[in-house]
Amino acid sequence: MNEQKHWNKIAPTYNEEIFDVFKSDRNRILSRFFSKYRSRNKHALDFGCGNGKAFPYLAPRFKKLTAMDIADGLLTLAKNRLYKNVSCVQADLANPSVKLPRVDFVFCCNVIMLPEPEKNIAMLKNVNRALRRGGSAVIILPSMESYLFSAWRLIDWNKKEGTLPAQIDQDELSGFEVSKTDLLQGLLKINGVTTKHYLAEELQVIFPLAGLKIISLNKVEYDWNSEFSEPPKWMKAPYPWDWLVECRKA
Repeated sequence: MNEQKHWNKIAPTYNEEIFDVFKSDRNRILSRFFSKYRSRNKHALDFGCGNGKAFPYLAPRFKKLTAMDIADGLLTLAKNRLYKNVSCVQADLANPSVKLPRVDFVFCCNVIMLPEPEKNIAMLKNVNRALRRGGSAVIILPSMESYLFSAWRLIDWNKKEGTLPAQIDQDELSGFEVSKTDLLQGLLKINGVTTKHYLAEELQVIFPLAGLKIISLNKVEYDWNSEFSEPPKWMKAPYPWDWLVECRKA
């Protein structure tokens, strides 16, 4: 897939098509991590900034914010947010030789989830390369466990209403219409797009390969309406989630 072309095509309807992690964060965990690392003396990097949804959370907390994305169409929208301490840069963040600023903090939200594993590792290495010694990062990633749990919840819901697993409309499970090897690699579909999902133990393996030391592994939890259009009222905790990886330059 041509990433730049794909995201430029989506740019005009980005807010409608792309899930808003910030508004959907049930426990406001992101704000707590942003406050933990805030410093009016430090430089932050929004790694894969999209149309700038993170700017209201990052720009006021840091002296300078560099926002990078592959799609110039999204960057045009991001620039319209008019934060004086934000500079926008177009770049392919999976390119091992991409020019990166030297920063104290990196935020990356659901960017490192391409179907090509080597590109995801390259992006993690670029996060490491951008960080100054002692620098830290907060990286949001799709959870494989959550994807499977949501599917289990769907089957359980259908059973309660008298529908056996074999009778479930297969369109509701279309995300699993992938090869066995893709499934085992966490390459599942979201709205028809193959998207990398991560196991907790997998993160413990790949982050050190990129020179990043995991400090903590957390959940960004969402309500069930993030998965189903009309979830039943009885469907409560545990909730679906993305992984929030707090890490630092090793």
